[in-house]
Amino acid sequence: MRIGIALPNTTTGTSAPVMRAWAKRAEERGFAFVSTIGRVPYPSYDSLTALAVVAGATSHIGLTTNAVLAPTYPDAVLAKITGTLAQLSGDRLTLGLGVGARASDYLPAERDFAGRGAAFDRQLEYLHAAWRGEAVEDGDFPGERRAVVPGGGTVPVLIGGHGARAVRRTARWGAGWTGAGGGPRRAEPMVGRVREAWSAAGRAGEPRLLGLAYFCAAGDAASAEASDRYVRGYYAYAGEHADTIADGVVRTPRRIRGIVDEFAAIGVNELTFTPTIARPDEVDRLADLVL
Repeated sequence: MRIGIALPNTTTGTSAPVMRAWAKRAEERGFAFVSTIGRVPYPSYDSLTALAVVAGATSHIGLTTNAVLAPTYPDAVLAKITGTLAQLSGDRLTLGLGVGARASDYLPAERDFAGRGAAFDRQLEYLHAAWRGEAVEDGDFPGERRAVVPGGGTVPVLIGGHGARAVRRTARWGAGWTGAGGGPRRAEPMVGRVREAWSAAGRAGEPRLLGLAYFCAAGDAASAEASDRYVRGYYAYAGEHADTIADGVVRTPRRIRGIVDEFAAIGVNELTFTPTIARPDEVDRLADLVL
């Protein structure tokens, strides 16, 4: 099991110094990667920009978006930004991509919410062609073979979502799949379906399967209250599902250690612990429990 820790890029009370200190400490303590979550209108730090700053503050820790809402970006812009970040970070980027469930993320981006699924399918093909330097219609150089960054290359993609389309996209385009909040119980059906589709598609090896666990390791009542308030606020749009996610936050040493075993038992091979309070000492607390 590869274990990572998310940056507190959406967490209440975060700041630039906290984000940099968090990433440096995560690398020092031996986490495999740092990750991000994100929404467009929510008051938070942008995932790709945050990871670019973190890349400059660290030397080898992996960088994972979990997940960027790909159709909120123009295809060529997303290809350029992600190709740049991948190369300038020394190929440390794993790009978790999804479509999201909130129209409010698409309105300020001036993108079509209803057509996001079809747009994502077209975008996945475009991204892979552009990263490799294959011919794409880019307006100024139609049909010309042109890498979006010097040297070309590719970026591993983890596909987000819990439906049939996510399974299909993973088998065709993904290095694997990434799950949202909801714990092992919500992830388990997708893990099995992704593995089956991966095998049926003749893909070599096994897919990367990334689980997500929200945590608060501080242990005091005030921190637990702040943690719960943040999670319920962030997922307020989701109605009753917000309660499921909030109730699934692991906050005791026993539950934090146990969630690793629970995800491993369903076949997840990567796990990111996502913070619910923005205190850098949470990195050390978590590392002491799971590394």
